[in-house]
Amino acid sequence: MPFQYMLHACGNILSPYNLIVLFLSTGAGLAMGVLPGLSATMAIALLTGLTYNVGDHQTAIIALLGVYVGAISGGCQSAILLNIPGTPASAATAMDGFPLAREGKGGLAIFIATSVSCLGTILSVVFVLTLTPLLTSFALSFKSWEFFLLSVFGILICGALTARGNAIKGWISGIAGLLTAQIGLDTVDTFARFSYGNVNMMSGIQLIPVMIGLFGFPEIVMGFKGGDSGRTMKLTDFNIREGFRIIRANLLGIVRSAFIGVGVGIIPGVGEDVGGWLSYWAMKASSRDPESFGRGNPAGIVAAETGNNACIGGAIIPVLSLAVPGSAPAAVLLAAFFMHNYRPGPLLMSESPEFVYNVAIYLLFASVAMWLIALGMARLTVRILTVDKKILMPIIFLLCVIGAYLINYNLFDVKVMFVFGLIGIGMSHMNVPSAPFILGVVLGPMTDSNLRRALRLSDGSFLPMFSRPICLFFLIVCALMVLSQIGLFSRLRRKREK
Repeated sequence: MPFQYMLHACGNILSPYNLIVLFLSTGAGLAMGVLPGLSATMAIALLTGLTYNVGDHQTAIIALLGVYVGAISGGCQSAILLNIPGTPASAATAMDGFPLAREGKGGLAIFIATSVSCLGTILSVVFVLTLTPLLTSFALSFKSWEFFLLSVFGILICGALTARGNAIKGWISGIAGLLTAQIGLDTVDTFARFSYGNVNMMSGIQLIPVMIGLFGFPEIVMGFKGGDSGRTMKLTDFNIREGFRIIRANLLGIVRSAFIGVGVGIIPGVGEDVGGWLSYWAMKASSRDPESFGRGNPAGIVAAETGNNACIGGAIIPVLSLAVPGSAPAAVLLAAFFMHNYRPGPLLMSESPEFVYNVAIYLLFASVAMWLIALGMARLTVRILTVDKKILMPIIFLLCVIGAYLINYNLFDVKVMFVFGLIGIGMSHMNVPSAPFILGVVLGPMTDSNLRRALRLSDGSFLPMFSRPICLFFLIVCALMVLSQIGLFSRLRRKREK
């Protein structure tokens, strides 16, 4: 019976009309992913309204999944070429992608990122089909304390990875991001915090203007620094043979990153950006040359892009089985499923058993379509590297302003972008990484709401946190990470050697 469902899904998507819809929606998702400010959540939300009157619900689902895959994958191109992630999910990709582009290997970096994005999505489809019940039951064991410690764990990892020898700077950046996320109405009592009577600040600080400011402004300033009016970087063609060699050499890391991405994606409310950072950390921790990460190691791109794209399938697993979204884009996708007369949840396999297999097959084809379109698009976007700085940087600045404005069509978000742009320039001069700050803004609401909810349930006591196995695991790992970064283990090793 499952085989018949999959054959029927293949027949649906291979019809000429649905194939055209798939390629158009995936291409639109890629374009929105490349442009800073247009997130995957926004892409799916915009397309959901357009598919409302589509007669064939299967066609609508194909379009929505296509734009989802395209938007998550597209952010890597601007992250690699400009060091400005198109989406928050691609922040980890910029760590090694941009240094590779500065070496004249932008085409190679985009080929690797696009290829492993396709592989990550395909591997996540296997999990959607085979491990949904097992992984879903594990995700249900995460309660408020676990979510809080998962957020802390993510900040510690991101800070240690991006600070390049001084993890404390990375952790300060992450904590600053967590504090920034507390501005506005709190998620428990809807009490206004740090808004100072400003109505705009009561709605909170939006992620996209902060991300554009922190990443975009320093690159614009650096683009004019030194007065070089020539090419921004050297440009090389795609080296497909070299790209496949690198992918083949990192197959174990790809599989590991896919496991991490699916595991993170299935945990409600975490998202693709955390999956990318955790995969990056695992790849660096297992590498024989960890010092090369952040300086143009292709393995960093492989891990980050596999992890964040594997989160797509992982985030869809709880959507299908529990009607609980694993990420913000998956939340919009869940609403779209309901709008098109599908009822995800525990009864889905008895009411519409074919729907799970349809979604898996559509994701599979969307990943292949993304790979084909992205490589064709990259041959044009990589030409950005040859544009004169005096022409390129004003265009990037204009796109940054437009991207910030389009979030809520509010000039306040543009002002927020300018403020955090100045902060980003200062952080760049002090060698304080911006990525932990962004992750802190992403995880801030989840960290705050889960900590406060857990403390209310325990009457203000932290003791229940030490009695839960998953919490103990996170506490031990966080403690070991902090001790290793402050040099305790290295000092003990030197004493032992003496």
